[in-house]
Amino acid sequence: MKALEIREPITFAIARNLRGLIVEMRPLDWSKNLLVFSGLIFSRSLTDPTNLLLSIGGFATFCAASSSIYLFNDLCDLKHDREHPVKRERPLAAGLVNINLVRVMTVVLLGGAIAAAIALNISFALVIGVYLITCLAYSLKLKDIVILDVILVASGFVLRAASGALLIGVEPSEWLVLCTSMVALLIGFGKRRHELALLQDGAHHHRRSLGDYSIEFLDAIMTVCAGAAVLTYALYTRADETVARVGSHGMLLTIPFVLYGVFRYLFLIHKRRIGGDPVQMMFRDRPTLINLALWVLTAGLVIYLPKALRLA
Repeated sequence: MKALEIREPITFAIARNLRGLIVEMRPLDWSKNLLVFSGLIFSRSLTDPTNLLLSIGGFATFCAASSSIYLFNDLCDLKHDREHPVKRERPLAAGLVNINLVRVMTVVLLGGAIAAAIALNISFALVIGVYLITCLAYSLKLKDIVILDVILVASGFVLRAASGALLIGVEPSEWLVLCTSMVALLIGFGKRRHELALLQDGAHHHRRSLGDYSIEFLDAIMTVCAGAAVLTYALYTRADETVARVGSHGMLLTIPFVLYGVFRYLFLIHKRRIGGDPVQMMFRDRPTLINLALWVLTAGLVIYLPKALRLA
């Protein structure tokens, strides 16, 4: 009986640490890494088994790389996160996971991501290297520099999209890179706006760069990014390169979904006071999720239906 009483707390502690570690790795945020598949999908290579396996490997590698960065960033921000009204609920900040376990897992994931990237493709490994260096620099110092902090976060989305194309030997579309950049900047500045509204006068104590932002400035720059995102996507669908790759002007049909997605995001930011976590927003806001599904379905039909009909 005595041995059982000792064993139960140990078992509970192990389960708590594992659960906390998984939460800290942010598996929901792995959805961002689906951008790795963009090159595969838009190059009409989804039915190629070799390219599909390469893309799956690239996705898994980016999941390991991004989780290592999440852990490292939370280690760096531990003191501030404990004073944050939302982030203090994270397992590390709440003391629900052993800090040494987080440190070890950070190194394991980082090393695993680098090894896997090299094994997959040298070009892909270079992109992963740039991503890791950029994110580490952001966590250590650059997140305190106004505007640059958001640009660095947005670059992670662009690197994901570009890496997927390089992984299968396809040149990344310039328009797709530009559009991804604008959407990522919109989301990044929207997140800063949410933090500023949430923390108000104490914002600069949690993140130094927040002291240099204002709601009015962020609203103005988000308007620019939203317009640029819609414009670059519209130009991408009409570009000769896209028409030649897809085989029609059908991608124009996807523009309304992008318009709605951008407008819905601005609505949620301004009217619902939502925007701190775009991934949570995507999964919890039903109109956004339905719109995304319809965009994927429409784009898939435009890209692959003519090819399927020819084969039939």
